Amino acid sequence: MILDAEVFERDGRVFMSKTCPTHGECEELYFGSYEMYKKFSTYWADGKGAHAPNVMIEKCSCPNNCGLCSNHLSHSGLANMIVTNRCDLTCWYCFFYVKKGLEGAYMYEPSHDQVRAMMKTLRSERPIPGNSMQITGGEPMLRDDITDVIKIMKQEGVEHIQMNTNGIRHAMDPEAAREVRLAGCNNLYLSFDGVTARTNPKNHWEIPYALDSCRKTGTTVVFVPTVIKSINDHELGGIIRYAQKNMDIVHAVNFQPVSLTGRMGKTEREKYRITIPDCIQRIEEQTGGEVTVDDWFPVPSCMPLTNVIEAFSSKPKYELSIHFACGAGTYVFEDAETKKFVPLPRFADIQGMLELFEDKAEEIRSGKNKYFTMLEVVRKLSSFVDKKKQPAGLDLAKMFGNILMKRSFDAVGSWHVKGLFLGMMHFQDKYNEDLERLQRCDIHYVTPDLRIIPFCAFNVIPEWYRDRIQKKYSITVEEWEQREGVKLEDGLYRGLMRRGKGDELAAGCAKSQMMHEASQALQ
Repeated sequence: MILDAEVFERDGRVFMSKTCPTHGECEELYFGSYEMYKKFSTYWADGKGAHAPNVMIEKCSCPNNCGLCSNHLSHSGLANMIVTNRCDLTCWYCFFYVKKGLEGAYMYEPSHDQVRAMMKTLRSERPIPGNSMQITGGEPMLRDDITDVIKIMKQEGVEHIQMNTNGIRHAMDPEAAREVRLAGCNNLYLSFDGVTARTNPKNHWEIPYALDSCRKTGTTVVFVPTVIKSINDHELGGIIRYAQKNMDIVHAVNFQPVSLTGRMGKTEREKYRITIPDCIQRIEEQTGGEVTVDDWFPVPSCMPLTNVIEAFSSKPKYELSIHFACGAGTYVFEDAETKKFVPLPRFADIQGMLELFEDKAEEIRSGKNKYFTMLEVVRKLSSFVDKKKQPAGLDLAKMFGNILMKRSFDAVGSWHVKGLFLGMMHFQDKYNEDLERLQRCDIHYVTPDLRIIPFCAFNVIPEWYRDRIQKKYSITVEEWEQREGVKLEDGLYRGLMRRGKGDELAAGCAKSQMMHEASQALQ
């Protein structure tokens, strides 16, 4: 049911309360800091929306008919395509992989024709054709024809392709890593939950080998830790330090506070629930203050940069117009001398720059000569940078000027080469789903029925979207096993690189102590 909810402050934190006529009241932590909530809320902005929607409606009935609909407020910033729901791991907190023996289990792997049709749908999006694709699963590298899938995406005009993976096949099979890179995969969205075997049993031993394969193939990496309170939230600083040691290929760490799926009591939710501000506070503590709470901005804070580029070019441009509570980020740069991180806001007046971009965008829209206005913007950029505090070897004003003048995807990419992006993305679940956030979502799924569906509808309401749609284009596990001549469980990773005979952790994520403790708590 769709319920009215109250979002309110109590004891310095933000909560959501709603009352179901059948099940009673449900209260959930929504945002761990009211001060940060107020700061982030100043960047609230509507996006361009879907000018060529697949679902035409006169009155919004969100979230009943996603597709995108004509009331959605953001275009696709990142599109996801599930290429398989098979996985070689069985992580206890994962919300999506096929489990043999469960009622309603199905095997979903879209055909090449379906992949091509989905790509055409994404590229038909207006006013901004979808241009960034994430291949996801399951584990995409289990498909023998994954290089063919990537080539189809490139043929249909998608410039940037990243693969959401656990990295095990990259570690075990460097030749496969080379093949997907040559096919057109730009970077790995690499699962990485901690720096110890206890917090990251899924690929602790394999990560160094996967990174080595990426170095040899020129594949960049984004670390993606799923953050679970009481499980791995004490290692966020360690994850950042590990990324720092590998900054030659690791260009970002994107923390994802866990989405609590399934039926879970309030006590269990409170044990595992962590929000964006909670993670940011732990990072400040665990980095010794190198990255502080004040260094972070919400994702839509970059909208003024889009606005000034759009005004200058007179063409719609890629924008990140998600809800301010969905995500946050900052850039940090390593000082060449001290080897310490210097976050962008420490040496640049970010707020001043954003106000400059917004003011000049308005001047151009009002009829002022756009060339003179942009030259004025570029000249003024250096005044917002404290060169005494700017890390050695970095010219921030020049980088910004390059983005403004070239207005290209490659120009934006220069940021990642020079620094490390730290991000947060908190996907919703049934306990904290907020339709105001959903209507601004820009992380979408393309589906074989040729719809484009926001992440937090697709996965939070699988009964309406993920499972309902994919079952139509699937076969049973038994049919798949008969066709392929193998058993589903034969594809599970047996921990061939893992150390220590008799060590429970060496048996993999499904048999780790962490998994047993979590399973007991959920029973």
